Amino acid sequence: MKAMKSMKSRIQHFNNELITAICTLVGSKHAFSTPYHPQTNGQTERFNATFATQLFKYCNEEKSNWDIYPPSIVFAYNNTQRRTTGFTPYQLAFGRLPRNPFDSPCPDFKFRRPNDYWLQVQRFRTYATQMARRNIQQQLSKQRYDQNRNSPSYNIGDLV
Repeated sequence: MKAMKSMKSRIQHFNNELITAICTLVGSKHAFSTPYHPQTNGQTERFNATFATQLFKYCNEEKSNWDIYPPSIVFAYNNTQRRTTGFTPYQLAFGRLPRNPFDSPCPDFKFRRPNDYWLQVQRFRTYATQMARRNIQQQLSKQRYDQNRNSPSYNIGDLV
């Protein structure tokens, strides 16, 4: 499996032995974003913009109740299917759909060996990565095709 890359801010909290050890343990590369250049960490900036917009929608006029909404907003964000990958962030992280209060009780999953669940998640991640690459390739192909496509113009009475 390909090594992951983890982009972090240059804040000192992210540059310590614990974070370095965790990155080494999970096989992730430790990378830092450029100072004062938020575009470097575009995914985080995109999430922050979405989060702020959603939080603003739900807050009351005085903005005194903002603190009750973040868990729900993050849950909704993590469980919304992405056009690029075709999966939710939660699915990509855990290899399954999340349980929510409206789901019926789920049967107990019994794995024969302790690492069976981990193997299942890894198989799903491999599959999801392949599907995401295919989706991205299809989107790029569509964009290239649409750039050179002339839209037909129709007039009233034309046969189509």
